[in-house]
Amino acid sequence: MALQHYLQFSDLTADEYAWVFERAAVIKKKFKAYEKYHPLADRTLAMIFEKASTRTRVSFEAGMYQMGGSVLNLTTTDSQLGRAEPIEDTARVISRMVDIVMIRTFGQDRIERFAQYSRVPVINGLTNEFHPCQILADIFTFIEHRGSIKGKTVAWVGDGNNMANTWLQAADLLGFTVHLSTPSGYEVDQAVAGIRSSQSYKVFKDPMDACRGADLVTTDVWTSMGYEAENEERKKAFAEWCVDSEMMRIAKADALFMHCLPAHRGEEVEADVIDGPQSVVWDEAENRMHAQKALMEYLLLGKVA
Repeated sequence: MALQHYLQFSDLTADEYAWVFERAAVIKKKFKAYEKYHPLADRTLAMIFEKASTRTRVSFEAGMYQMGGSVLNLTTTDSQLGRAEPIEDTARVISRMVDIVMIRTFGQDRIERFAQYSRVPVINGLTNEFHPCQILADIFTFIEHRGSIKGKTVAWVGDGNNMANTWLQAADLLGFTVHLSTPSGYEVDQAVAGIRSSQSYKVFKDPMDACRGADLVTTDVWTSMGYEAENEERKKAFAEWCVDSEMMRIAKADALFMHCLPAHRGEEVEADVIDGPQSVVWDEAENRMHAQKALMEYLLLGKVA
């Protein structure tokens, strides 16, 4: 196989996503049946964390072990990255010793520089600009519960952050629509999102209007990692962007609610929504692991039988 990285959602085609989602379902079924499946035996995943994580670490680490592989966990405190080694040098060395790398870091430029000098596939576990593995899991979760996402409407309520950027890329690629509502001053930067067409999304000043008729309502924390100094200011600006039962009522009757977690009940979402019957956040969290297993399998082995 030609070397292929996964640095943002647009790095795969619609056909490749169809394959990955199909494989995620197969791999999850094997997991639930306690059926051993070790296609990545003797393969090693290096995980590099410059930003802390719970779900990203557990999902990748457990998933790689379940696929028969091994895992190395590196942080800036226990690697030369924390001592100002050029990221290009780290990439050259690590990629000679492992088979695949996942990086959770700050600027997208860091992971792109690493990938440029890597001899093995590199996966974006989160950057300031994009979170493709999360949206991969979110769409897989939607498919499990409601079937194809093509032609559907996803309401994004909250910050124009890495999640919003990635939802826009996904809509552009997979043929659904995003209803985007953010407070003034926190809009999506279209140049960063890198979307090709404005036909796949609509912008709403009022979050209620964004939720009207939606098949999925989703949000994220108001203050992403690295922006903690803005927390109080953001709480004021985002006060009207809390997903509540009224927003869910104006969405479709069978609309789902998602949140990438961790969640702050009473801020970006009310407790009766995230803990209510339309919420699929726990399936969504688990599916990080299954979707990422399918992704790693594809990047390392291609389309396996």
